[in-house]
This record gives sequence, C-alpha cells and structure tokens, in this order.
Amino acid sequence: MFDMIVRNGLWFDGTGTAPQRRDIGVRDGIVTAISAEPLTAEPGTEVIDADGQWVAPGFVDVHTHYDAEVLARPELSESVRHGVTTVFVGNCSLSTVLASNEDCADIFSRVEAVPRDAVLGVLDGHRAWQTPAEYAAALDALPLGPNVAAFLGHSDLRTHVLGLGRAVTRETRPTDAELARMQSLLEQAIDAGFLGMSSMTNTLDKIDGTIYRSRSLPSTYARGREFRALNKVLRKRNRILQSAPTINFRPNIAKFFAASSGLFGRAPLRTSLLSAADSKAYPFIVYFMMYAAPLLNRFARTDFRWQHLPVPFTVHADGIDLVVFEEFGAGAAALHLKDEVERDKLLQDKEYRRRFRKDYDDKFSPRIWHRDFFDATIVACPDTGVVGKTIGQVGVERGVHPVDAYLDLVVEYGTRLRWRTTVANHRPKYLDKLAANPGVQMGFGDAGAHLRNMAFYNYHLRLLERVRSSQGRRTPIMSIERAIHRLTGELADWYGLDAGHLRLGDRADLVVIDPAKLDHSVHALHESPMPEFGLDRMVNRNDDTVTATVINGRTVYRRGEFATGFGDDWGTGQFLRAGAPARKPAPDRSPVS
Repeated sequence: MFDMIVRNGLWFDGTGTAPQRRDIGVRDGIVTAISAEPLTAEPGTEVIDADGQWVAPGFVDVHTHYDAEVLARPELSESVRHGVTTVFVGNCSLSTVLASNEDCADIFSRVEAVPRDAVLGVLDGHRAWQTPAEYAAALDALPLGPNVAAFLGHSDLRTHVLGLGRAVTRETRPTDAELARMQSLLEQAIDAGFLGMSSMTNTLDKIDGTIYRSRSLPSTYARGREFRALNKVLRKRNRILQSAPTINFRPNIAKFFAASSGLFGRAPLRTSLLSAADSKAYPFIVYFMMYAAPLLNRFARTDFRWQHLPVPFTVHADGIDLVVFEEFGAGAAALHLKDEVERDKLLQDKEYRRRFRKDYDDKFSPRIWHRDFFDATIVACPDTGVVGKTIGQVGVERGVHPVDAYLDLVVEYGTRLRWRTTVANHRPKYLDKLAANPGVQMGFGDAGAHLRNMAFYNYHLRLLERVRSSQGRRTPIMSIERAIHRLTGELADWYGLDAGHLRLGDRADLVVIDPAKLDHSVHALHESPMPEFGLDRMVNRNDDTVTATVINGRTVYRRGEFATGFGDDWGTGQFLRAGAPARKPAPDRSPVS
C-alpha cells in the first residue's frame, strides 16, 4: 500500500494545531494515510523510525540568493540537510531571468558577495531562457533538491528594458512605452507562476563589473511613477512586493506603508520588507519593528510583514571584504578597488585614513554596522598574538586609533585577517519578542550569498532550539507547534504556495527532527569547500539533529548522508507556481538508496 511509512513520530501538520503521535503513509509522493494505529509495511516499503522524534512539514526559506548556485548545484544540499524543502530565489531586486548574463553578474555579485567570474560562468554554461516562462521551465528541468519559487527582480527587469547604463543613471525617466513593457514582463512572470516582484531602494548595495562599478542597484534609481505602475500590476494580480527601505536621512518607509494600504476601496498590496531586527546601531528601533506592522495591518488595512532572521546576526569578514563598509564613503572607496596593490596603497594614504576615522567616529549618520572595533573580535591571523582580541584592543596596545589598527592589519595580512562581529539580534529578550510577533515573518537567512561572511542555513532549527529550551519557563517564547507553523504553513499560505503542510493529500515534503539533538550543535559554524565558486563557504553542521529529509515522497537525506545520485542523476524538487496546486510527483519505483 505504501512506498514509505514514517513510523510513530510526533506529527505536526503545519497549521499550528497540537501534535499527535501517528504513522504517516506515503504513496507516489503523496501523504495517503495518517494513522494512530501502526501501518502495515509491505516488502520494499521504506520505513523511517521516528519514535521519540518530531515529524513536520519541510521548512520554507523565503529569502535566499541561490539564483546562481541552483544552476551549478541544483541539489542545494546546504539547505536540504537542515530540513528545508522549499526555497525562494529572485530576492532584493536580483534575479537572472531577463537581463544579459554580463549584466546579471554585475548586479548580483558584489551585493551578495559571490565571485563575479563564477556567477558569469554559471550563467554562460547553463542559461537557455529568455522569458519568465522559459526560466520556470528551465528550473523545473533541473535535478532540483528542494522545491523552488521565484520573484522577478526589479533591477533585472529595469536593466533589461532600459539597458544597464540608463538603468543606473539618475536622470533616466522611462517612457510610457518602457513602463508598459515593464508591466507586460511582470504580467508574464505572474502568468508563469512567479511570486511577484522584488525590489530594493536602499542605495547601500552596489554593482560589480567595470563600466558602472560602484553605482547603486538599478531599482534604487526608480521613481514614484515607475513603482506605481508596477505595484498596480501586483495589486491587480494579488501578488507580492518584496523590498527594503532606504537607510539614510530621507527615509521612505511611509511610502511602503501607504502602498500596502487597502483603504479607500482598493485591495491591499501584500508587502514583505527587510528587515525586523534588534539593531546595535539603533537599539530603540526594535519597538518600531514590533508594533508598526500589527497596528498598520489592523487599522490601515495593510497586508504588510517584516522579514526577520530569528538568530543573532553575526557576520565574519576576510580583511575588508564585508558589505557593511559600503554604507560610508571611505569603506565604499576601498571596496571599489579590485586590485589589491591599489587598495593597499589607498589604505595607507594619510588623507584616506583621516576620512575613514571621520566616518567611523560619526555616530549620527545612518548605518547598519555599529562601527565599534571594540566589538569586533579577531578569529584568525598569521600574527597569533592578536587572535581572540578585539581590533579596538589591538589599537590600545599599539597606541593608535582603532581604525589605524584595523587598516594596518588589513595592509599587512589582507584576507588572512579574519574577524567577526554581531550587528543585530544580540538581546535574547527582543529576539524572542520578534520571533513571536504576528507582523513578522521568519526569513532573511540569505542562503547562497555572503559565502565567506555568514551561515544561517539552519536558522529554522536554531529557532526551534530556542523555543524548545523556553518551554520550562513561566512564559515560553511560543509553543512548539506554533513555531513549526511559523516556519512552514504560515509562510506558504501567505505567499500562496502549495507547500508547508503535512496532511492527507499533501505532497510528502517533510523533516524528521530529533528534539534531543536541538542543542549547542545547531549554533556551531564550519567551512566546506565549494569548488564551483573557488572558495570555502561558511556552513552549519548538525547532522544528528535532522534524521531525515523527504521531498516529494523521496528520502534525500538520512543522518548526515545524502542519497546516492541525489542532485547528479536525479532530483526531487519542482518549480512551485504561486496561486496554483503543485504538480503531483510522478510515481517512482526505483530502489531506495
């Protein structure tokens, strides 16, 4: 009767209802039985013993930048091993759907800290699409690990219609015909099942390449008329705008709230913004993050959510290669230079150092990074005497300003100087409040980006570890079932996807978790070779926590091992189309690995 039985696990269905101990039977990739009595296993039935474990819908990761990696390594194993069965690409205005390969590499690489040559090589080697529908079909044809859903990126769209030069020029005003063309392409993407459009208004993010290097992303040059034209399509089709507000002295957050509002007889515009965080730079802003969305959704008829990374936002850097330096002039000037000799010459220049110190000491300019080298710990350096110290401490010992101590270390050791800092989500009290807030969505893990800077591939498990640990408190963060709902069904339902649930008739996307192994191991960081991109990436490794990941009815991961041929000879995922049922898996009668 069954291809697979998940035996005697504590079953969570993804709706937030209380869990029950059940056997789950799977046939042809579909959940066909959920039974309080033991199900009968026939010869050839795969049985997963889940006694004492949690059986939940596979996790949904709404904010990744796997756009290049999915072509080179479609199994996306760094997410799958942590129970993620659905990922979103095309975030932050960055997709690889319409613009040329060169332009896509330019707008994607520097922002997401992925080598440009690698991105361009992957696109040149795999791209065979010109339209959104062809892109969806191309992803569907890959041996995908997880299921994939996509946004159309505004920077990608704008570059395709205007050309990169005009797209990153402030004086450019799209003609009526060009706006109509943008609207038409967005309609085509929605017809193909895209989630909606992602944009970006924060000018911190810069493009790569040579001709237009260091200009902000194309979508940051768009004006109100262009946004209104595209939002009109999204509102009419009930699709989503994903974006981020400006971080400068001209905040535009109110415009997003107004656009999302459903007052005066119009439909709300579903809007997901980056990001709800407890910022070290602005500790008081956490109250705005906690109360703005619930109040607006109630009284202004918005349909607005913040995205929130439910773990401390700790970043690492090799030398000066860290995106937060883009937020002030001296840092951006250094990152503009690709040649190491030229960069070192600049870092030694007295006038440049004066500018850097001025930017560092300016406590009133808008920022993401707290700009405190006494809160920046050196984790690796050829000079082992500085390892474990803060950069500020090194400055005190040398009798110099922290900026000079830092720049001296960068000039001497380059990327062999490795350091870390936490920029947000450092106070457990507010981290817990944000995780439980109804105006907040779990996301912003940035899987596939910032490969040397961060690793949040398993943030779902890290949240569950915190929630489970809180169950003995007088006031827990939330119940286990609500936490799983927040990581699965709540997200899939809001984005309009056939995912995130584990009920009769649902596709068998599921994760089996050993709650006893939700421990310190989920917070550890490791590195793993990524030869396709020519580097070692930061990753998470907690192989005893997830005992099985099943996607579309096939076991792809068991206790630290992937199924033979997974991602090379066969895959399990599909392109998920918003607002439509997922394609049911084809019957599979191949032997279980």
